[in-house]
Amino acid sequence: MEQYSVTGMSCAACSARVEKAVSKVPGVKSCAVNLLTNSMGVEGTAAPAEIIAAVEDAGYGAALKDGAAAKPDAAAREDALADKETPALVKRLISSVFFLIVLMYFSMGHMTWGFPVPALFEGNYVALGLLQLLLAAVIIVINQRFYISGFKAALHGAPNMDTLVSIGSAASFVWSVYVLFRMTAASGDAAHELMGQLYFESSAMILTLITVGKTLEARSKGKTTDALRSLMKLAPETAVLIKDGKETEVKIDAVKPGDVFIVRPGENVPVDGKVIDGTSAVNESALTGESIPVDKKTGDTVYSGTVNTTGFLKCEALLVGADTTLSKIIKMVSDASATKAPIARTADKVSGVFVPVVLGIATVTTVVWLLLGQPFAAALSRGITVLVISCPCALGLATPVAIMVGSGVGAKYGILFKTAVSLEETGKAQTVVLDKTGTLTRGAPKVTDVLPAEGVGINELLSAAYSLEALSEHPLARAVCEYAEEQGVKTFALQNFKAIFGNGLEAQKDGSLYLGGSVSFISSRASVDKAQTDAADTLSEQGKTPLMFSENGRALGLIAVADVLKPDAEQAVKELKNMGLSVVMLTGDNEKTAKAIGDRAGVSDVLAGVLPGGKENAVKELQSKGKVIMVGDGINDAPALTRADIGVAIGAGADVAVDAADVVLMKSELCDVPAAVRLSRATLRNIRQNLFWAFFYNLIGIPLAAGVFGLKLDPMFAAAAMSLSSFCVVTNALRLNLVKIREERHDAKRKGRDAANFTLVIDGMMCEHCEKRVCTALMTVPGVESARADHVSGKAYIKAAKKVRRGALKRALSKDDYKLLDIIPEGEKYGL
Repeated sequence: MEQYSVTGMSCAACSARVEKAVSKVPGVKSCAVNLLTNSMGVEGTAAPAEIIAAVEDAGYGAALKDGAAAKPDAAAREDALADKETPALVKRLISSVFFLIVLMYFSMGHMTWGFPVPALFEGNYVALGLLQLLLAAVIIVINQRFYISGFKAALHGAPNMDTLVSIGSAASFVWSVYVLFRMTAASGDAAHELMGQLYFESSAMILTLITVGKTLEARSKGKTTDALRSLMKLAPETAVLIKDGKETEVKIDAVKPGDVFIVRPGENVPVDGKVIDGTSAVNESALTGESIPVDKKTGDTVYSGTVNTTGFLKCEALLVGADTTLSKIIKMVSDASATKAPIARTADKVSGVFVPVVLGIATVTTVVWLLLGQPFAAALSRGITVLVISCPCALGLATPVAIMVGSGVGAKYGILFKTAVSLEETGKAQTVVLDKTGTLTRGAPKVTDVLPAEGVGINELLSAAYSLEALSEHPLARAVCEYAEEQGVKTFALQNFKAIFGNGLEAQKDGSLYLGGSVSFISSRASVDKAQTDAADTLSEQGKTPLMFSENGRALGLIAVADVLKPDAEQAVKELKNMGLSVVMLTGDNEKTAKAIGDRAGVSDVLAGVLPGGKENAVKELQSKGKVIMVGDGINDAPALTRADIGVAIGAGADVAVDAADVVLMKSELCDVPAAVRLSRATLRNIRQNLFWAFFYNLIGIPLAAGVFGLKLDPMFAAAAMSLSSFCVVTNALRLNLVKIREERHDAKRKGRDAANFTLVIDGMMCEHCEKRVCTALMTVPGVESARADHVSGKAYIKAAKKVRRGALKRALSKDDYKLLDIIPEGEKYGL
């Protein structure tokens, strides 16, 4: 995706116009314009020059971004998101308010409340009118941007919010100038009466209040990128390299892979690298959200932007510039805010026609009030009020501000959403599929049980096992050795070591024969009592691998090894279930082992014996029940991650998996999966609130301004309402910063959902294609959470709200020529 900066946009109508113009360029596959960041993401083969020309033809400016967000230069990165709009607006606002106070003193203060004025203006209504004209003209010049942008857009056939504001302000000003000319020919009471028809203060007040709103909006918009700006400030501008045995400080962009750099206590790591000397604790909270520093030693990886807290580290550079983890995170967050969420489409459709419709309503309002006998000044005031109160900005900002804040909150917690679509869709999933190895479990075997035989001490068993396994290269041997080392057990020298393929190990010491391996192997070479074999069977049923050891035909005992669950696996599964999600575990293990691990994790739905190539098909089948989140970490998970509606990759996993995923968990903690779902749901809820407010405001405000409810609204109040509407939308989006995505207390709302299983008897299903069509039809019915169909039995199984309507199910099926014959409550369960 190519990123462009777009200038000249002021509201949703502008962004819709730019998007429409660029989408027509041959070779453009997709285009997403972000009003919040004044940016545009374009996918396709079209040349940048053609895209820029299309934007310019639409009346706006565009330039290809230089990738500042990914550049290592800190100044360029910060400048990319610097809030340049607010300072300029503050200056305009201060100047406008100063002249407006003077204008209001002479127009409202003197004429309404009798405030004293210089003798020159006392009773001289023409002089008062001229002074108001001059003051209003000064404010118009200060805020000329509204006029330039508004009329320029209108000339290009794409009127925007500035067009509404400028027309409303200009109409008030021009009408007032006409009245002022009439005053020159009038005198006395007639001139005083005409003073009441001057709207210079309305013209100026409209511009000033809109500027107030724009200033508040710009300031709030600036806060939405705080998370991204804080990320950009992390990487230092320089690095200290070791060259020819000397320390040399260089610019960060001069560092190349293979260079050796040093990091002293308190300094930031400049690039991603590998520790070649030294030990320290490194604070990685900026990347992972984890506040506890991580111990680093020789061979460990350090990441750009993290802080060395204690020791001295010498490292070799691995990834530099745009390839560092920090730069990739910044790019992901930037790209997410540059894309468009599906929920924004409704607002976009409305925004595209909003301004022309409002102009039409304003014209009709003025004409109707004239036909009803109202004076021209009163009818014009109604039309101006309609123009000013309408707010396409709120519609345009409703989605992008929430997406930007949501993406920033996710980045702060180490949860990276690659696109706006992934941020929206994660919260809509019905099923979460967890790969077992490396995702639900640690991915490395650990000793879980040590059971010495009767009359044998634990140290005797561990010493023999350690001495044997230390000579082996098997992964299970490493687990035994690590455990023995942790227990402080010593080894003894063995001779004539032999690995017997498929069975175990054999070695001798001073004529004594030591054996280690499977229970069946040891049982054939040594005396094993029933208690030991029963214990081995119990361990096997628990999904563990029992290793038995013996000395000269005497059983020493059992050591069980297993791929243990991650510390937060059980809690993560519990939280997902409490959120109303079905949790499924995928594994290539046999069903017995898989069931044991699933039971420990709290996963009731286990798909065992799934080969690496079958994971994608498993996800595909689950998608018939609803949207699926796939969580994985390995190369073999990449196809399944791509197939799933939302792919979630563990950050410590393979690069291929991370590239294929839609969401990346930097901390590699499973509890971040429910956290991501919470954040997605909170963001979606916030967007809906924003859209409701934006639509509700305009649906009520425009008729109110037109006088439908019998009330007369002053244009100045309309301008204030319009300014506050956009400010309210942006402020509401900022509330996402307060969401506690790791707290499950609010999940309780979904725990007791009134849902049940139903069996539907359906006529007309003949094949697997019919099954898919039936499932698709059922999933469109409100209240249906998941569905599975079986054409052989002629039944479909759904999980739905108990109050799901029979008629709705019947209509959905009949559209595809299937007939609902019966519904059986609490029907056959199928592993939901």
